[in-house]
Amino acid sequence: MSAVTGPVKRTPLFETHRQLGARMIPFGGWEMPVQYAGILEEHRAVRERAGLFDISHMGEIEISGHGALDAVQYLTSNDASRLSVGEVQYSVLTTPEGTFVDDITVYKWADDRYWLTVNAANTEKDVAWIRDHVAHVAEIRNISADIALLAIQGPRAQEILERLASVELSRLKYYFFVEGRVAGIGCCISRTGYTGEDGFELYIPPQHAVTLWNTLLEAGAPAGLQPCGLGARDTLRLEAKMALYGQDIDDRHTVLEADLGWIVKLEKGEFIGREALARQKAEGVSRKLVGFEMVGRGIARPHYTIVRDRVPIGEVTSGGPAPSLEKNIGLGYVPAQYAAIGTEFDVVVRGQPVTARVIRTPFYKRQRCS
Repeated sequence: MSAVTGPVKRTPLFETHRQLGARMIPFGGWEMPVQYAGILEEHRAVRERAGLFDISHMGEIEISGHGALDAVQYLTSNDASRLSVGEVQYSVLTTPEGTFVDDITVYKWADDRYWLTVNAANTEKDVAWIRDHVAHVAEIRNISADIALLAIQGPRAQEILERLASVELSRLKYYFFVEGRVAGIGCCISRTGYTGEDGFELYIPPQHAVTLWNTLLEAGAPAGLQPCGLGARDTLRLEAKMALYGQDIDDRHTVLEADLGWIVKLEKGEFIGREALARQKAEGVSRKLVGFEMVGRGIARPHYTIVRDRVPIGEVTSGGPAPSLEKNIGLGYVPAQYAAIGTEFDVVVRGQPVTARVIRTPFYKRQRCS
């Protein structure tokens, strides 16, 4: 996680979390709930029913004006010109070296208006980076203080939300958004998430956050909706192999090394880092982020050393139990020659080498209705 200075911030739901008995921790410069009933119980709630998350710590940046698309295209690795109005795209703010300033989602509101949703710890850094590079072609606004963000995730999320929504959610495709009302509150309803399950993220005015949170929990109670903290969010996203900035991705690893080549569109034209990524694609990556399962008994944790024949070859970036799979899993960077499916190496756990095996990712994929 990126270093953050200054006073710790609180979301509009801080007191509500405390009343619900949440355990609060510092995260990305914010005081956030890590768990309520317990990480395992909350994890299972999302996989089996639904969970409600406060993710108001995330940042939002608006890029607008005649040069808005050109600005987004220059800043990011993916191709925003492919977006239709109401569509969302996963992308990266890239450095000249092809590494990560941040991983983001891009929302197209109009041909001349885009939102970038960014990681909490990176918001101020991202705003400064964007202004430094494209302020001459588009208007840049940090609108984070004007938005609270709730996420309802899980197989029963649509069933719960559609009782309160003014729009027909069954018509909203994955990675699309629409303006509407939920419980009478105007919001942006986005079919996105960070759990590997179906779900929605609700962008709302912060003064309505407590009301909507409580209304959702009440409406969702018969379906088993539970409040969930960052602990379950982390185990859920790891199972789905969704990268966490500051652990799995950072300014030391390129987008290609992070196994995210599918969001690098070299053919779209010039963007920051294009030359470096084109060169690396032609030459091949020397290291790669892989997913692995622990074969021996032991839990991989971030910063644990990965060894092969007792020689250090890499480091765990994320790791822990996968409750949905009943195994211990992890992510880490290793030399490309050790990245093939089935390759075995050791993770040093409390001074002892424990065998691990590279496996296909994502570790978990939800069952989709036909």
